[in-house]
Amino acid sequence: MLLVVLPGTSVTDVISRIDAAAQRATNGAIAFDGDGTLWSGDVGEDWFAAVLASGRVTEGARVALAREAVEHGLDATGGASHIAHAIHAAYLGGAFPEERVCEVMTWVTAGWTSEEQAAFAADVVREVGLAARLHEEAIAIVRWAGERGLPVHLVSASPRAVVLEAAKVVGIDPSRVVAAQEVVSGDRIEAAVLRPIPYGPGKVTRLREQLGERPLHAAFGDNVFDAALLREATVRVAIRPKARLVDLVERSAAEVPGLVVLERL
Repeated sequence: MLLVVLPGTSVTDVISRIDAAAQRATNGAIAFDGDGTLWSGDVGEDWFAAVLASGRVTEGARVALAREAVEHGLDATGGASHIAHAIHAAYLGGAFPEERVCEVMTWVTAGWTSEEQAAFAADVVREVGLAARLHEEAIAIVRWAGERGLPVHLVSASPRAVVLEAAKVVGIDPSRVVAAQEVVSGDRIEAAVLRPIPYGPGKVTRLREQLGERPLHAAFGDNVFDAALLREATVRVAIRPKARLVDLVERSAAEVPGLVVLERL
């Protein structure tokens, strides 16, 4: 099944469209989804798996984990690590919703210090070899934007700690990262997340907290939950689109009008 797109989707052509939009409206920016868009795979899933493998899920997360388990019909007995593993397995099996697991993986480190979390995130990004998973066509746009002086924002539903480390690899300013953010009390992480997380319409809500009313010249995504972010932009670009985004546009092109697919390099 092929996605019907507008012609002219090379990196050069997409850059020309963004440049034209930026000339019509100044003081704007562009925004990228992270997982599947800037890189292959999902750093949030990498993060969650690494936390579980470390054996460092503390009892500080147990009450919140048990609440999530009960709500989704899972076994809520046993310790925090046991319940976290059950939620992870249910998610991988399609029995736990993606948006909620993004929240869980963000606060599963409850009880850790922010410094411990940041160091662990740096290890995860290095160990999964994220630099080798970058999408060259996306990075070409990021580099062009930097040369042009056009701000680039990274909008991801994965945990902020690991997305900040990923942003360093991509070359995006950490101050322009929007991601699922845990609640911190003092220097300790709590079993709670700031809502809405940047998932679906929440991507636009959280990005607008940074951008205000400034124009979004272009947005890049790969999946159906990026649709709201894509619609917010003047130039709407899919990078290696997943079947759910393809299906959405094929059912109704009006869902993301003018969507183009960026050619691979």
